[in-house]
Amino acid sequence: MSAKAPGAPIAITLGDPAGIGPEIIAKAFRQASDATRGTFVAGDVATMRRASRALAVPGEPAWPVAEIGQAAEASDAPPGCIPVLQVVAPPAGIVPGRISAQAGRVAGECVVWAARAALRGEIAAIVTAPLHKEALAAAGFPYPGHTELLQAEAAAHAGLAVEGMPVRMMLANDELRTVLVSIHMSLRDAITAVSYGSVLETLRITHRALHRVLGRTPRIGVAGLNPHAGEGGLFGSEERDIIAPAIAAARAEGIDADGPHAPDTVFMRARDKAGVSGSGEFDVVIAMYHDQGLIPVKYLGVEKGVNVTLGLPLVRTSPDHGTAFDIAGTGRADASSLVEALRMAKKLAGA
Repeated sequence: MSAKAPGAPIAITLGDPAGIGPEIIAKAFRQASDATRGTFVAGDVATMRRASRALAVPGEPAWPVAEIGQAAEASDAPPGCIPVLQVVAPPAGIVPGRISAQAGRVAGECVVWAARAALRGEIAAIVTAPLHKEALAAAGFPYPGHTELLQAEAAAHAGLAVEGMPVRMMLANDELRTVLVSIHMSLRDAITAVSYGSVLETLRITHRALHRVLGRTPRIGVAGLNPHAGEGGLFGSEERDIIAPAIAAARAEGIDADGPHAPDTVFMRARDKAGVSGSGEFDVVIAMYHDQGLIPVKYLGVEKGVNVTLGLPLVRTSPDHGTAFDIAGTGRADASSLVEALRMAKKLAGA
């Protein structure tokens, strides 16, 4: 983890300016001063001013946007305003709810700026508002999402090939945590990605990250790939030939890993009862592919879910939802997940 300056602020990246990112950021500052204290927006001043004005209603005027000149000035911004650092060329012609290369450029450049600032130790953590993957690609970024872009920036900073900076996605809420072996790829490719090395690396990354968060050895449940975790080889051999040997190797390293378990029940076994932390059988579940792990967490409530990137030399969290183009600009977006992401980032960064 890069050494950060004492009292370093947390940066919130703008997200896609045609989506709900600017709106939920403005709402978070209005509704959750405890979570937004010591933070600033890395983005575009004019976009944030429009978002704040759009939320103004009788009796609740728009919150002012205070332009700052550098990240360190975030703590000097007056209360009751949204500090914004202009880190991109101001966009023009952005239409709410419409995919565009211009919007993708803004979203991507904000993340690149924040990643480099975090790696230099100028900010304590990054909280990313949602970007749109198609817009990001249209802007020429060769990454399917935040995770891969941040991984590439961190690897370059460390002088490593991307493969030398393995990362994993963790989705978490008050009841369940899950970490994915593979992230953004087709299901066919994701099945191929379930290898002895990828499962073992996921277990190691999860163990290290959760040990820091919990202050103890995490209890890791591992989902199988196939129905009934393969049923002894009847429905597939990956559990027997790949996943179980990786678990055995992890246990030999002192990692408390258990499985592989049937994917249709292991998440229920890990769920904290009544939101009481640690009351589930496992502290986290390793899922073999994207939807296997994300559906259970999102079913429990997208508004409380937080996405955490594990394995980076910086803290990055984000809300557990996308750009919601269908409601962008209407004022209806819920900022709860962003607020939870801010609180998680502060906890992980010790801010």
